[in-house]
Amino acid sequence: MSSEIIPFTIAVGDDVLDDLRSRLHATRWPEAELVDDWSQGTPLAYVREFCATWADDYDWREREAALNRFDQFTTEIDGLDLHFVHQRSPHAGATPLILSHGWPGSIVEFHKVIGPLTDPTAHGGDAGDAFHVVAPSLPGFGFSGKPTETGWGVEKIAGVLAELMARLGYDHYLAQGGDWGSAVTAALGALDADHCDGVHVTLAMGARPMLDGDLSPQAKRALDGIRFYAEWDSGYSKQQATRPQTVGYGLVDSPAAQAAWILEKFWAWTDNDGHPEDVLTREELIDNVMLYWVNATGASSARLYWESFGRGPTHTVSVPSGFGVFPEEIVPPVREWVEPNFTDIRHWREHERGGHFAAFEVPDAFVDEIRAFARVVG
Repeated sequence: MSSEIIPFTIAVGDDVLDDLRSRLHATRWPEAELVDDWSQGTPLAYVREFCATWADDYDWREREAALNRFDQFTTEIDGLDLHFVHQRSPHAGATPLILSHGWPGSIVEFHKVIGPLTDPTAHGGDAGDAFHVVAPSLPGFGFSGKPTETGWGVEKIAGVLAELMARLGYDHYLAQGGDWGSAVTAALGALDADHCDGVHVTLAMGARPMLDGDLSPQAKRALDGIRFYAEWDSGYSKQQATRPQTVGYGLVDSPAAQAAWILEKFWAWTDNDGHPEDVLTREELIDNVMLYWVNATGASSARLYWESFGRGPTHTVSVPSGFGVFPEEIVPPVREWVEPNFTDIRHWREHERGGHFAAFEVPDAFVDEIRAFARVVG
C-alpha cells in the first residue's frame, strides 16, 4: 500500500456532462402528488424546475472551478483512495481541524467556511483563531473510492481519518462533524484520544432519551423531533439501512431520482420557510447533488446506513467536547442526554437559526461556533 499523497483536481469529463443532460431531458416523470405540500415527497413541479435548471442553465465548469479553489488530494488508506480538501492556513500556529460530512451532504457543505476558518484575518477575524482544515469525502461518497467489501462502518472510517491526520503530520488535532460525521467524530475522540484533542458535533447520534422527571424545553423539543422522524421522515433511512442496493439502481440511473431523493431532506432538515431555496441557492443544491451524480454514489453512500445502524459499540468520549445546537436539526442535542457519553463537555451553545447542514446554512454562526469551541479546548 502506498502512503503517497497525490494532488487532485476535480475534472468531470464532457461525456459525463453530455450524458447527464441527455438523461435529464429524457426523464420519464411520474404524475404529480395528490396534495399541495411536501407530505407525499418532493413535489413534481419543483423537481421538474430544478432539473430544467440543472440541464440547461447550470454551469458546472464555473462551479467546478469554484470548488477547485481549495487544495485537494487523494491518498490510499486500507486499500481505498480517500479524497480530501487540505487547506493550510497562512497563519503560524494554526490548529489542525478535520471536518466530516454525512448523508446527503458532501464537502460542498464547507465551501463557505473553509476560507474564514483558514484565514480569519481576511474575513474580519483574529489570527489566533486560524485552522488548517482537512475535509475528507467519506468512503463511498464524492470523489473518494467505494468500499469493495463490508466492514466500512463508523469505527472503520474513524480509523481511516485518524491515519489521514497522522499521514498529514498532525500529531494533535480537533475534529468536527454533522450527521454521520458526528458519529465518526465521536469515534475519533474515543479511539484516537492520544491525538484528537477535542470533538465538536451538531447531532448526537445514539444519545438515549431520559424520560424520568420533568422534561426540559430542550428535551421536549427533541422528543417532538424523534416522533416526527419516526412517523414521517425516516423511510429513506430504513431503506438505506436494510436494502441500499435496491434503491441504488434508481439513484445511479436517474439524475431526477437522485435529485428528488436528496432535495426532500434539504427541505425537511434546513431552517427554511417552506422551501429549501429559502436557505440555499439552487446552484448550491445542484453542486451537492452533482457530487453524488458524477461519481455514481447512490448505492455506495447508502451502504453507510447498512454498515452502521445498530452495529458497533457506543463510545464514551472523554476528550474535551463541544456541541452546537441548531433549532431545526433533526433531533437537536439535549445536554442531559449526552452527558453520559461525553464526559468532558466544555462548550454548549444554542443558536437562534440553522438546521442539519449548519456550515452550509449559517456559515457565519458555524465559524463563530468552531472558534469559540477551539478557544475553550485550547
